Amino acid sequence: MQTDPLGDFLTTIRNASRAAKSEIRVPWSRMRSDVAHILKNEGYLTEVEKVSEKATAGKPELRVKLRGSGKSRAITEIIRVSKPGRRQYVGAREIPRVLGGMGVSVVSTPRGVMAGHQAKKQNLGGELLLTIY
Repeated sequence: MQTDPLGDFLTTIRNASRAAKSEIRVPWSRMRSDVAHILKNEGYLTEVEKVSEKATAGKPELRVKLRGSGKSRAITEIIRVSKPGRRQYVGAREIPRVLGGMGVSVVSTPRGVMAGHQAKKQNLGGELLLTIY
């Protein structure tokens, strides 16, 4: 039984990056899709696609292609900040800069999931989901 689907998704990405895999497939969900699209826009992933095939009994999957290969991978670390047992909320001014602006924080706001720098520009706070660099 999955208790933290987003955490499992991030762990899958982390493990694939460390194992020099170029592609992963996970069950589709809106949250996973939104986070994957943010990571694609920020340059950590090359392709994000929703796939529905007969082999998966019609259940949609999210196919994600990672940027980089071997030791030159784009993702060094992914940290899940807000967890099901301990949610962490931040105001617009409290959104952290990751590695002096070299990394990205992802925030779930009332206007949807977005990168931390976008939420700051729109003066939105929310649940701090993860940081990546």
